[in-house]
Amino acid sequence: MPSATVIQRMPCPSARVFELLHDYSRRLEWDTLLREARLTRGHRVAARDATSLCVGKPLFGAIGIETRYLTFHPGSLAAVEMINRPPFFESFAASIRHEDLEGGSKATYRLHFSARPRALAWLLHPIMRVALRHETRKRLQALARFLEAERRCEACRPAR
Repeated sequence: MPSATVIQRMPCPSARVFELLHDYSRRLEWDTLLREARLTRGHRVAARDATSLCVGKPLFGAIGIETRYLTFHPGSLAAVEMINRPPFFESFAASIRHEDLEGGSKATYRLHFSARPRALAWLLHPIMRVALRHETRKRLQALARFLEAERRCEACRPAR
């Protein structure tokens, strides 16, 4: 099964990164890939067994991937698996692990997928791996920039 890993340094502690990353009411403020992001099937907060739908922008075919959280440990680890059958994806799973570092944190995103139709997997797998790795890198960089801007804005506010 094809996979990819993207590591991104973040400007704040892992608890803050984790919180924003899984806050679907704010996801579109920073996510460069999505035009829609929401929890589904009656879930109101991200948690183990909660489900979410993320729909890409038209440039990416407006493909919607619905996932279920398999693991959810605030501040350290979340993992999801695809539960719908969008075009081109036979399977998809991802995890993001957070680790505090001096002066910030590190996010490690790992994804695994398989393409459909299977007869074209030999062609689709390399293309999809490159595209998914590229988009994941862009998204995590955008998240880091957003958190940095938010941190600077908070530092400029007068003390109460």
